[in-house]
Amino acid sequence: MKFLDQAKVYVRSGDGGAGSVSFRREKFIEMGGPDGGDGGKGGDVWIEAVDGLNTLIDYRYQQHFKAATGGHGMGRLRAGANSDDIVLKVPVGTQVFEDDNETMVADLARLGDRFRIAKGGNGGFGNAYFKSSTNRAPRHANPGQPGEERWIWLRLKLIADAGLLGLPNAGKSTLLAAVSAAKPKIADYPFTTLHPQLGVVRVGAQSFVLADIPGLIEGASEGHGLGTRFLGHVERCAVLLHLIDVTGDDPVAAYRVIRKELKAYSPELAEKPEVIAFNKTDLLPEDEIEAKLKDFKRRVRKTPMLISGATTKNVPEAMKKLLEVIDTARRAGRKDEPGVTTEEWRP
Repeated sequence: MKFLDQAKVYVRSGDGGAGSVSFRREKFIEMGGPDGGDGGKGGDVWIEAVDGLNTLIDYRYQQHFKAATGGHGMGRLRAGANSDDIVLKVPVGTQVFEDDNETMVADLARLGDRFRIAKGGNGGFGNAYFKSSTNRAPRHANPGQPGEERWIWLRLKLIADAGLLGLPNAGKSTLLAAVSAAKPKIADYPFTTLHPQLGVVRVGAQSFVLADIPGLIEGASEGHGLGTRFLGHVERCAVLLHLIDVTGDDPVAAYRVIRKELKAYSPELAEKPEVIAFNKTDLLPEDEIEAKLKDFKRRVRKTPMLISGATTKNVPEAMKKLLEVIDTARRAGRKDEPGVTTEEWRP
């Protein structure tokens, strides 16, 4: 199934049904009077986050969604039927934007979140509604109210706890395959990963979701390579794992390239907690690795971990470090929820 994380769709809610102009006319029954019924309500258009979806591919083949018009009123005070609503089912993490693709309308970050994107028109009143002591035989009724129509953008941001960042061929896909059941494409050429990949990492009795983002290159914020199109998928992550190929000529330069592109894309994303790791340590002798590690500490003033995705050396320790940051973020999130307390229960 093709990964699609952005789609433009047209939605239109249903018009309200028209009210009826009718008079009771029955033999041997006097003083019939007006008996026109009201029109029914037009259908709404809703967007709902559901389980089991991880792409917006359904909206590649159908871009127009129109709810039905409400039923028209009839004589004998019969009201028109309300139209059925239309529900657009999207993956958890989908954001809804206006036609300008900048103004956010809704953020469906949790399972079951719903948002009405277009309200159906109300039905018109029949002539029975306008009957009064001074207007005994009204001969007019209201038409139904028109529905709403708009173009919207759907943009998917994956729900992941940790994100993998790095230059192409830093070993991100190899690491994801080593720590989870995911089967990303792995090869010895750049841009092997063209779409984000997700994997569930288990650390003891706990687990978290790790996202592998296609590699960035210098100038990605200006559209070079795959650009920064997929960086939005790590905006919800609690921590970033920055992988650096230790076999490269200058690990510090590789680190600074990614940091520069992160800041250009989003200063908030660049401020997220970060774990730095030198990958592919199985390919170099220890003295050369130590020299590069010492140089990195001196120039960046940060200490990276030494791991190997191919041999899983120190990989469990790196996953535990990620889980510690994720647990802290989860506790903070639960504390912020209304009605939830993290204090211990005491009798």
